[in-house]
Amino acid sequence: MSIKRNKVTTEIPETPPEGTSLVLDTRLSRHVESVIPKKRQESLKWYGWGYKDSEFYEHDDIIRFKGAKYPLDGCELPIFTKWAKSKFNIEFDPTKSFPQLPQTYPKPVQNAPFLNELRGVSKVEHSLDGVDRLVRCHGQTLRDIYSLWNNKFQRIPDLVVWPRCHDEVVQLVRLAHKHNVMLLPYGGGTSVSGAVTCPQGEERMICVLDTSQMNRMLWLNRENLTVCFESGVVGQDLERELRKLGLTVGHEPDSYEFSTLGGWVATRASGMKKNVYGNIEDLVVRVRMVTPSGTLERECSAPRVSCGPDFNHVILGSEGTLGVITEVVLKVRPLPAVQRYGSLVFPDFEQGIRFMREVALRRCQPASVRLMDNEQFVLGQSLKPEKSWLASCVDALKQRYVTSWKGIDLEHICAATLLFEGDLKDVQRQEALINEIAARYKGFPAGGQNGERGYLFTFVVAYVRDFAMHQGIVAESFETSVPWDRCSMLCRSVKRRVASECYKYNITHYTISCRVTQTYDAGACIYFYFGFRSPSIADPVGVFESIEHSAREVILSCGGSLSHHHGVGKLRSHWYRNAVTETGSALYSAAKQHLDPRNIFAVGNLLPSKEQLQLEEAEKLEKDEAAAAKAKL
Repeated sequence: MSIKRNKVTTEIPETPPEGTSLVLDTRLSRHVESVIPKKRQESLKWYGWGYKDSEFYEHDDIIRFKGAKYPLDGCELPIFTKWAKSKFNIEFDPTKSFPQLPQTYPKPVQNAPFLNELRGVSKVEHSLDGVDRLVRCHGQTLRDIYSLWNNKFQRIPDLVVWPRCHDEVVQLVRLAHKHNVMLLPYGGGTSVSGAVTCPQGEERMICVLDTSQMNRMLWLNRENLTVCFESGVVGQDLERELRKLGLTVGHEPDSYEFSTLGGWVATRASGMKKNVYGNIEDLVVRVRMVTPSGTLERECSAPRVSCGPDFNHVILGSEGTLGVITEVVLKVRPLPAVQRYGSLVFPDFEQGIRFMREVALRRCQPASVRLMDNEQFVLGQSLKPEKSWLASCVDALKQRYVTSWKGIDLEHICAATLLFEGDLKDVQRQEALINEIAARYKGFPAGGQNGERGYLFTFVVAYVRDFAMHQGIVAESFETSVPWDRCSMLCRSVKRRVASECYKYNITHYTISCRVTQTYDAGACIYFYFGFRSPSIADPVGVFESIEHSAREVILSCGGSLSHHHGVGKLRSHWYRNAVTETGSALYSAAKQHLDPRNIFAVGNLLPSKEQLQLEEAEKLEKDEAAAAKAKL
């Protein structure tokens, strides 16, 4: 089947007629120098999150952090050390080694006709190298990282290709369709839903299509405030290029340092500053996706159209199952004149939620507002570096003020972090209104430094996860969105279920915390952090997944969503049919069959694959047999 090309593309728009202002800067069509090299393993960890030179580590029985790109670089963290030892009953093992790259790799499946045509006709760069294949066989789920540490990946990609533009993607999709080769689109590799993990039962050749070399800014229209980027551009690269021009997209998900524009679209991502700039679906004007049946894109770049179902939303959230996203037109805004952090303290989580509800009701949210429960507040405070004696005294006085004069119990205290952006007068007005609302719920300001530290935690928390794994602790986050009237109940119910499951598995050292990270008219996004240490458990990741699965059942029963922004992937595909109904899943399947009739994008996301269904059936049978045996006793 030949690839069809639509007439209208996201290429550079026509120059304005003579006599009008020239707002289109075609000089900007250039390759962006990325923080991530083509050989990812040169600067990024192959077995975990982030940069090779950035990590938490233990020295002289104190946890420290190194990483020149972060404010925590070179800091000793004695409070965090004390928290970790107390919470997980742990003594650090200085002799424990980190994983080494394997000496051998699974033999690649090779489709000779595909490879011959790729080498003979195409100019697309490609590699069969074992390391190149290994570093693109996974995302960032706990299972992914645990499998890397223990060399348990049985199925990795057979080939890596690096297309440089839309036309080369068209060529690759045509070849893959012709020769029945599976394609797996790969951006930043930050997925926490299993979305980029190779299907273990796939017998065809698996070709990973790495979009990292497709990262050009194609054009900018200053009058319309729109910009066109290729899909492989990394978040921090995109923002860096726009800031040079006094502009911003303003989309900052927690994975912003390493995730790509195409990945944001494919997962319907959300950024922490969505209150000002919107989620990704609000920022996308047009998007271009190559499928085996043709290139799917909207005809015009008008701000809104009433032209039947919006096919942008077929692409948004498709998670690599329908095609390859190649180019995206986005809205941009001028850089804000003022950016200011703030924080608030509340006597308990319930008061904090009421505050968040009123802020949403009055639609006066700052760029970002996040509410942390007590457990997460304590963890965040523990990430303070070692301070001088004077600074410690000042903190002690602050604590006395909070506990004695304000009558707040440190066992229940919670905090909100704030980020304001805009003109100075707008920011001052927002701050005053937010503080006024907080006071109604016994909240009071706690300073900008605490707010800034709270957002710093966002970018180092994944490094904490890897340090924890090195010390025998398994930890991960999961999220949901929920209506306001069920927000508190959902948080309490999930924590109770996790505690109950830990008791069932005889886990005594664990942490479960939550935060409200996004607010909407009708509800909020809630993030949970869960981790435990239990040396006696042979399969800690399997137990973690079982507990998280149980927590997800509670989330759904409380009216929560399957996901607010992480996506479905393979991890949550078990619930997809129920989430969208049988009719909805049939509609998706029909679109999939039309766009990808040979199922070359068989990544196994959204609807579970046959092997996943068989595995789930086997697990159910095993549980039923165990329950029956227990009943006989």
